[in-house]
Order: sequence, then C-alpha cells, then structure tokens
Amino acid sequence: MVFDVNWIAIVLAVVASMAFGMAWYMGLEKYWVAATGKSKDELMSNGSSSPFIWAAIMQFIMAIFIAQLTFMLFDDVINVKNAVHTGMLMWFGFILTSMTINHRYQNLSWKLTLIDGGYLLGVVIVQGIVIGVFG
Repeated sequence: MVFDVNWIAIVLAVVASMAFGMAWYMGLEKYWVAATGKSKDELMSNGSSSPFIWAAIMQFIMAIFIAQLTFMLFDDVINVKNAVHTGMLMWFGFILTSMTINHRYQNLSWKLTLIDGGYLLGVVIVQGIVIGVFG
C-alpha cells in the first residue's frame, strides 16, 4: 500500500470526526450511559485521556484507509461522493458487522449498538466529506 495521501486532508478528517464524536456523544450522553448498563461515575472513574488518544489514532488510520481505498476503487478519483461511498462501504462491510458480533457476544444492548454504530457511520461520512473536499 502506498501512503501517497494528502496528509493535511487526513489530519483535518481526524479533527472533524473527533468533533463530530464529541457532539454525538454529548447529545446522546444520557441514552449512551443507560445503554452501557453502567453509571456515568463508573464510566468516567479513572479520568484518563487514553480513550480519546486511542480514538484519534484509530480515526487517523481510518482516514488513511478511506483515502487509499477511494483512490483504488474509483480509478484515482478522490471526491466527496467517492470518499463517502468508500467510507460507507467500510462501515457496513467491516465496522458495523464487527461491532455487532462483539456486542452480541458481550450481551450488550441493541441500543448501544445503534448509538455506537451511528457514531461510527457519522465518522466515516465526515471523514469522507473532508477527504473528498481536500483530497
């Protein structure tokens, strides 16, 4: 795999998708906490920034793959339509399916799957838009 991508687009895609995630979970905080089956105190007990750092790293990797796969799937044409399409294919084919498998084995609520799945769909769409605009 060649990492000949627009690195500015990748970084902007990560910033935009992290901002989306903040808005998503702030808006759905009450429902998300209830869907986890834990209290807010249990979820925030360690006060660590580690989940946010890991999220940024993983979203960085996702953005690289959206850019690379868009380039390969659409004959070297990176635009908003193609990048969003690629992100949505990745979401449906890999992200949602993997998350659903894990949530079912972990006996987590379907509400949590919907909230987290919606968040990750939003991430790949936001990243696709940014990559398409700047890619």
